[in-house]
Amino acid sequence: MDAVFKALADPTRRDLLDELFREDGQTLGALEGRFDMTRFGIAKHLRILEEAGLVVARRRGREKLHFLNPVPIRLVHDRWVSKYAEPWAAGLSDLKSRLESPMEKIFEIYIKTTPERLWEAITDSEIRSKYQFGNTIQTDWTPGGRFTMNNLKAGAPLGEGENLEVDPPRRLVQTMRALWGDDVKAEGTSKITWDIEPVGDSCRLTVTHSDLREGANEQLYGGWPMILSGLKTWLETGEKLTTPGSLMYT
Repeated sequence: MDAVFKALADPTRRDLLDELFREDGQTLGALEGRFDMTRFGIAKHLRILEEAGLVVARRRGREKLHFLNPVPIRLVHDRWVSKYAEPWAAGLSDLKSRLESPMEKIFEIYIKTTPERLWEAITDSEIRSKYQFGNTIQTDWTPGGRFTMNNLKAGAPLGEGENLEVDPPRRLVQTMRALWGDDVKAEGTSKITWDIEPVGDSCRLTVTHSDLREGANEQLYGGWPMILSGLKTWLETGEKLTTPGSLMYT
């Protein structure tokens, strides 16, 4: 969290976040053209943002693209904004909302756990319900198998899709069609990829929500920071994290 505050303290880095909010997935060269600064200077600021987890870099062919990652903002929000109502906290909450923009969305978080335990938490329906708003997943976890997402208090399935790739404990790829309302049903099918990478005594979990149309309904991807924060809390403390999403079906 100290790295997040340090990264946000610099006005140039805040401007970089604003620029990536305006157009997510930009190269270093594209960002350099929008700032009165050397390529080395921009790269240095991007590296600090990456180290703080606020920006995630991904290669697409020969290009290295930079994406916003709102999960650290969510963690700051959960720890501080709920306790203090100072103006700076309200501003930080507003930044968090602005970062959760459409297109391909990448969410990254570090969790102190093993890949096997993290994989179990993702694929065990009972555990998943503890951090994903009480929702359960029914599937046989085989490639090509179908899944449905349910909630006992919802009265009807909330989502459905297909398991495209199942590689425990490293990678899970699924299609997803939201069913909880006519507005999200109309959005069609998107794709969710879970990538698990061990890092010392922890794991880096990257969730990529892709195949979203331009201007897609925010309900499709806006809940990921809450879900991943709840997953981290459950695995590291054994406790449930109360979020707005977790109160929907209480």
